[in-house]
Amino acid sequence: MKEKPDVLQGTLALMVLKTLDLLGPQHGYGIARRIEQISGDILAVNQGTLYPLLLKLEHEGSIASEWGASDNNRRARFYSLTGAGRKQLKAETRDWEQTAAIIARFFNVKAEDLS
Repeated sequence: MKEKPDVLQGTLALMVLKTLDLLGPQHGYGIARRIEQISGDILAVNQGTLYPLLLKLEHEGSIASEWGASDNNRRARFYSLTGAGRKQLKAETRDWEQTAAIIARFFNVKAEDLS
């Protein structure tokens, strides 16, 4: 069985912000599962990478957290997007789309286009 690749470095924050934007407040495990689910279960989200990132995003003011009860009635920290996080998401989305468009040009270029 093929091992799932980890999320590309530098993209996990964008995926977390977008997940919270789409689904509203989520606990860490829920965020990880949603990212894996949206990827078609191709990506694996490493918990050892996710939780420090959530702490960093909260420290920066992009997300906020509060304690609540999970679906199975366990105490969990729920994360939500802040106004600053929405601005960050918008800027990072624009940057990512521009980068993806540039890379796509390299895949679509032919030698005769460069003559």
